[in-house]
Amino acid sequence: MADTTKGRLLVAEPFLGDPNFERTVVLMIEHTDDGALGLVLNRPTEVLVAEALPDWRALVSDPPVLHVGGPVEERSGWCLARCAAPEGVEGFVPLLGDLGLIDLEVDAQRFAGVVHECRLYAGYSGWGPGQLEGELAADAWFVVDADVNDPFQVSGLALWQRILARQGGELGRLSTMPVDPSMN
Repeated sequence: MADTTKGRLLVAEPFLGDPNFERTVVLMIEHTDDGALGLVLNRPTEVLVAEALPDWRALVSDPPVLHVGGPVEERSGWCLARCAAPEGVEGFVPLLGDLGLIDLEVDAQRFAGVVHECRLYAGYSGWGPGQLEGELAADAWFVVDADVNDPFQVSGLALWQRILARQGGELGRLSTMPVDPSMN
């Protein structure tokens, strides 16, 4: 595969038309010929981490809520974290600089003092072989560079807007497009 989105962001085109991904920002975890996997960064829930995974409450960044990582296997858990000296941390899989995935099966206490930002997700976003490539060819997504701080920024529509605005030019202008253009 020549082009991969791994470690980059997919930013939903304003008129994507899929309610699962309307105005989302997806951090891509994997992208191979066998398919692609990512986590939606900007879909916070009302569920407190302290209620769902109490052992992780001391590690999560504000707001301390679960996020919806995508519509696939919503009962699966994912953890994005930034670690000091990540190359020596067992259970940490680097993705971009000091940002990576942490195995939620590992005792959370092992990461105390090592993790300096952490966010938990339920579910993930997945694409079968060739599916994401088709969506990219149809201009359903903008592919932009990720920053290690992106998962820990303000969530919701504000993150989608912030990511587009920092691109400048035409993408930057799209960041101010209202959800319903007829209300403009």
